Amino acid sequence: MGRGADPLRTELVLHGLDIASEQRDPEETIHHSGRGPQYTAVAFGRRCEDAGVRPSMGSVGDCHDNALGESFFAPLKGELLERASFAPRPEARLRVFDFVEEWYNPHRLHSVLDYQSPMSYKKECPLRKERPQKPQSLAAA
Repeated sequence: MGRGADPLRTELVLHGLDIASEQRDPEETIHHSGRGPQYTAVAFGRRCEDAGVRPSMGSVGDCHDNALGESFFAPLKGELLERASFAPRPEARLRVFDFVEEWYNPHRLHSVLDYQSPMSYKKECPLRKERPQKPQSLAAA
């Protein structure tokens, strides 16, 4: 969780992508990140491909390419992290989870979403077709 945490490892971002894929349909999702080694790893690229996620990376020296991501982190830092201190790491994880799932997604309005919350916007989006099942390998037959 930020600067005080263990360095971000490839295994951690793979685990996060797996959790997100289980909770939401990731097909046609764009995953935007910086150029850290965990995001340039072959394993991360393969996992994105398997999940139907299109990886996207910021360009070097472009401070505007992550403006949408920063619109998430600014309230997280200002409304949660700077107002509280967390002793054990599990408490911090729980508080961040609550912030995202109980306040940010259902209630925070976004100009880019026509001043709707992420949940409201998602409800109004046309339903996506079901993801096709991957063919089973011949070895399993």
